[in-house]
Amino acid sequence: MSVVAKDTSALNLHIHRFEPAKTPGRPPLLVLHGTGGDETDLIGLGRAVAPGAALLSPRGNVLEGAAPRFFRRLAEGVLDQDDVRRRAADLAAFVSAAREKYGIAAPVALGFSNGANIAAALLQLHPGTLSGAVLLRVMVPLDSAPPTQKLDRTPVLIVSGDADPIMPPGDPEKLAAVLAAAGADVTHRTIPAGHGLTQSDLALAAAFLARLA
Repeated sequence: MSVVAKDTSALNLHIHRFEPAKTPGRPPLLVLHGTGGDETDLIGLGRAVAPGAALLSPRGNVLEGAAPRFFRRLAEGVLDQDDVRRRAADLAAFVSAAREKYGIAAPVALGFSNGANIAAALLQLHPGTLSGAVLLRVMVPLDSAPPTQKLDRTPVLIVSGDADPIMPPGDPEKLAAVLAAAGADVTHRTIPAGHGLTQSDLALAAAFLARLA
């Protein structure tokens, strides 16, 4: 179902789609699209890598031209730091409201590109919002973040492409180190790929999520 904002509650901070769980025991997924996607964009990916899991898929509410994003950027690879923090707080409030509305546990983020970046910001700025994360083609979202040791063994998978033309060199490794220092259990894999997703991404994500079920 797609839900359109009709009031000021936190649930309506994002137009979104929710699919109830069909398989007991799987953690719900917070599905976060890349630039130009919407709440339907990665539903198929979510179903493929976590069959039967509940899916919560919000639409980014920042527009770059006509392309939805989860936060503003000033140029390619230059993120609006204030907006990242603001939108991460909004997304954390949305997740909390959605958990209450739909009766789900803390979700595991499944994010691609811009969606992976906002998921990484959630981990750093709002620990406890997510129970884990799969970050596909993620970059470091924050120039600095409050030190935290609150990601107590939170499982995180980072998958980067070795020929990704968008990714600043060393960013995935830097983010992995930052999250590990905050207490997360981080796995980083680099695959032969550009910025787009491949079957290797799906296989790695599916195996990682199966271990959390």
